[in-house]
Amino acid sequence: MQAITVRDRDAGLAGLSLTDMPYPHAAENDVIVRVHAAGFTPGELDWPATWTDRAGRDRTPSVPGHELSGVVEELGFGTTGLSVGQRVFGLADWARNGSLAEYAAVEARNLAPLPADIGHTVAAALPISGLTAWQGLFDHGRLTTGQTVLIHGAAGGVGSIAVQLAREAGARIIGTGRSADRDTALALGVDTFLDLRTEKLEDVGEVDVVFDVIGGDILDRSAALIRAGGTLVTIVMPPKVQPEDGRAIFFVVEPDRARLTDLATRVRDGRLKPVVGAVRPLTEAPAAFAPTTRTPGKTIIRVAED
Repeated sequence: MQAITVRDRDAGLAGLSLTDMPYPHAAENDVIVRVHAAGFTPGELDWPATWTDRAGRDRTPSVPGHELSGVVEELGFGTTGLSVGQRVFGLADWARNGSLAEYAAVEARNLAPLPADIGHTVAAALPISGLTAWQGLFDHGRLTTGQTVLIHGAAGGVGSIAVQLAREAGARIIGTGRSADRDTALALGVDTFLDLRTEKLEDVGEVDVVFDVIGGDILDRSAALIRAGGTLVTIVMPPKVQPEDGRAIFFVVEPDRARLTDLATRVRDGRLKPVVGAVRPLTEAPAAFAPTTRTPGKTIIRVAED
């Protein structure tokens, strides 16, 4: 099969290449998915799990990408709950070869059935972004109706879904981003939009929840915006600055089949619309890690036609 692989950690983006790889092995409770569409996170080449397995052993050449949508090709020993030929979507394990390939071995519990009326391109934009948004807002941020949430990167892959979920929950939403993101964020449902390059973050006042996908100085300054009892949630790094009278949480998204199923239902009902940015073929995946032009939403790699 063909896959995007990385071999040299020091090579950075230049080390990404389209390679012939062996067809994956289905371990116990695995399925082999014929990948139709895949998603990735630009920072994956900095993740330790891209280069080593859970025992710390080198696992290169490794295949990046951890979001996928496709069709079950094969069942591993003991696998239940899914069947060959079934449409599925979900998350590939962090420390195993990922989704930027024609076939991927995935634990069955990390996959959810994909309804026939949701395209693979849309489904591949859901797993990390959708689960991260839900877990950040509700599991960790404890956002409830009537509260105010500040969502950084409101037009991005994670932020755009977080805005829609927060809106449905009845929260007041302040979104941040670049000026080019303003119209997208407002259309998604933010009540107020802030351009971080030209407007002062501190002018937003106190909020109940901050959902951060940027890190750095923005994360540090956001701590001062948390009102008493509120929560600062980030997916970038452990916060160095703590809210004076609130919580600060860093988390890594976890697989959740039931929540994936719920997100798919919301997509079918029209209550949730993942923002898909560029859609590129597998051959262009290396270039997609460092795009020359920035677009709202999530870049998806089309591996096979629907």
